[in-house]
This record gives sequence, structure tokens and C-alpha cells, in this order.
Amino acid sequence: MSFITAYCHLTKDTCYVDGEIISKRDIDSEDAWFKQIYKEQEFVYPKFYKMDMLSQAGFLASELIKRAKPGIVTNYGDDEIALIFANKSASAATDQRFINSYEKNGSPSPSLFVYTLPNIVLGEIAILNKWYGENMFAVLPNFVPDFFLNYTQILLSGSSKAALCGWLEILGNEIDAFLFLVEKEASNALQFNHENLMKVAGQKESPIS
Repeated sequence: MSFITAYCHLTKDTCYVDGEIISKRDIDSEDAWFKQIYKEQEFVYPKFYKMDMLSQAGFLASELIKRAKPGIVTNYGDDEIALIFANKSASAATDQRFINSYEKNGSPSPSLFVYTLPNIVLGEIAILNKWYGENMFAVLPNFVPDFFLNYTQILLSGSSKAALCGWLEILGNEIDAFLFLVEKEASNALQFNHENLMKVAGQKESPIS
């Protein structure tokens, strides 16, 4: 048996952790939305500013989950946490920016080229945390709970003891980021099943008590 022990939603104007609003977008701010969260939460990771939006979303949500569940850092070995992410647009937003850089400047931008694969977000999170466990980034037509359920259970039946999973869809003005932590052992947490995953994915108010 496994459990959903923490989760984070990022939308175009609100950031939630375990159902609690922790940040709302200031439309009058000169800073981009993700930069506002970064500053408000007092994160210190200069590489954040070089990331594309997909990686920034993954960074912010994973760091907020770590704050909500610090045991993810202390309770597991560096190869015991799996990363399982998906979205529907891959790295399309950065791909277009990369194409534009070539058309406008006559040469492609190396700093953008780095992020023209969606699984780079996994690398950013793994490098930051020195996590060397299993990882997967899938491109799916929509959020598919059974993909996360089946793949996570396979990994948790092996050497993985926890999994950080996420749906990261960043394209244009669309921001739909949902990360959740699954652990084998927990108290006062939701059992990791289809019904509860849909509940957590679809509602911002916390069902965890």
C-alpha cells in the first residue's frame, strides 16, 4: 500500500500546497509569476533564472513539497526517490522560442536549446537534490491517473521507496502544474488510488486530514 502525502498546484494566478493558498499573483508586479513565487518563498538557487518555464514550475512545486514534507530529504537514500512526470505539449513553448531565436538572430540560442526536451526538468530536480533514482517523462493527451498509478506501483515494488510525480503543462498563458508525493508508509494521508488521485488533482481544497 502507498499514500499521497503532499501535493502542490500551480495555476496562472495561484499557488497551493496541500490545499492551502500560499501565493497569489500580483498583476501589478514587474516580475513574472514564477519569479514572484521564488522571491516570496525566499528560495536561493541562482540557476532558477536560467531555466525555462517548465523547469521553473517543476523546481518551485518540488521545493514547496519538500518544505511541506521535509522527510523526503532525510528519510530516503539518493536512489530511493523516483521521478514520474508527464504533460501534453512536451517542450513546445521553449521549442518555439528556440525557433524564433534562429529566425531573428540567424543562429540558434544554446541556452534555449538545453531546454528543448521536456525531461530536462527531471534532470534539474535530480541534480539539485542529488537524486539518482528511476525517472520517466511521458507525453500524454491529458492527465491519466492510471499512468501514474501503474508506473508508480511498479517502481515502488522495486527499489524505490517514494515517488515525486507530476503533470506539468506550460504553454502560452496556460499553466497547469500539479505535483504530488507518494510514499510507501504514512499516517493521516490518502491511500494512493484512482479515486483519491482524481480528488487531489481536481480540487485545490485539501482532502488530506
